[in-house]
Amino acid sequence: MFLAVSIVCDDYFLPSLEIISECLGLSQDVAGATFMAAGSSAPELVTAFLGVFVTKGDIGVSTILGSAIYNLLGISAACGLFSSVVSRLSCWPLFRDCLAYTISVAAVLGMISDNRIYWYESASLLLIYGCYILVLCFDIKINQYLMKKFSPCCTCFTKAMEENAEQQPLVGWREESGPLIRQQSRTDSGIFQEELDYSQLSTSLHGLDEISEDHPSVFTMPEADMKRILWVLSLPIITLLYLTTPDCRRQFWRNWFMATFLISAAWISAITYVLVWMVTIAGETLGIPESVMGLTLLAAGTSVPDTVASVLVARKGNGDMAMSNIVGSNVFDMLCLGIPWFIKTAFINTSGPIEVNSSGLTYTAISLICSVVFIFLAVHLNGWKIDKKLGAICLVLYLVFTILSILYELGIIGNNPTGVCGN
Repeated sequence: MFLAVSIVCDDYFLPSLEIISECLGLSQDVAGATFMAAGSSAPELVTAFLGVFVTKGDIGVSTILGSAIYNLLGISAACGLFSSVVSRLSCWPLFRDCLAYTISVAAVLGMISDNRIYWYESASLLLIYGCYILVLCFDIKINQYLMKKFSPCCTCFTKAMEENAEQQPLVGWREESGPLIRQQSRTDSGIFQEELDYSQLSTSLHGLDEISEDHPSVFTMPEADMKRILWVLSLPIITLLYLTTPDCRRQFWRNWFMATFLISAAWISAITYVLVWMVTIAGETLGIPESVMGLTLLAAGTSVPDTVASVLVARKGNGDMAMSNIVGSNVFDMLCLGIPWFIKTAFINTSGPIEVNSSGLTYTAISLICSVVFIFLAVHLNGWKIDKKLGAICLVLYLVFTILSILYELGIIGNNPTGVCGN
């Protein structure tokens, strides 16, 4: 299952995202916070609908809140530990996404405090996400204004921005044996590039050579022995994806990039659903409480696409895209809660609110806010870069949080009743 998600992300999802970024002139962070976050977070949306309309329990809420902790700490740890490249980060995108997510979590915390969700409360989540998208539309102007306003007093932000301008060029835009064509800084990146000559010079994950020449077939056998073994094992998956998903890396299917994006997102959801189903069966067999499943195994399972996509782009040096996907997907997850809640309370069951058990979820939501603050401070103290040191710290904190969450949900610490999966 993990291999299948990796193939979908690497061969179809990320290449389609690249072409979308080129067509719209998106910067790394905006692309990561929008299309990449929405595509890789499709499993959370499916889980939220299942929790509201099928199981009618808290597993959708606890899974999304639990996966948010995994996204913030677990995926950040994976990006730092599994990437051989030190990725530089920009101040404004991380601050923007962390602020939006803090507001979203605070809104969810206020909603579940009385164990009831009303239609106007779920509608407010949709409004928050709409405002977030609106900010992204004017991202370049807001970024320029804030940098001009606060750079004299925030020298660390200015230094980080200058380092990005020097060390974080557009990945792939390099001559075979020549200098860089152009370097990208946060001062000229936004959702719409203003310079006409460079409107299409958005983030490239694979380089110009794959644009000018047709990409090799997916059935081309790798040369390395270990890659050959993995290729043979994954051949059924490769064949199935080849027959159902247009490969937009090839010139013939290049204009079908939106179909590639949507179909690959659907495949990611389907594969993740099977993975979550397998984990759920194991949890029922072992008698693991539902809330513990949601905060740990299911959370990590539904976040597999986010993990794979973020690590892949981080290994290519796209730190802003990786972090924007990590935090931006969490903002999208709040929308995942708002949509099924709003549909059920406004159109299906208008007689009353949705009942949720907020005892353990309140603890999780508060932990989320603390995690957001930690991520921002840790990146700042680490010199605005993703490296192995930051990855190790995030991993330790994620393990600590997971252990404390399990002990709390099992009632070993605190006073929280438990329920077993399937009851």
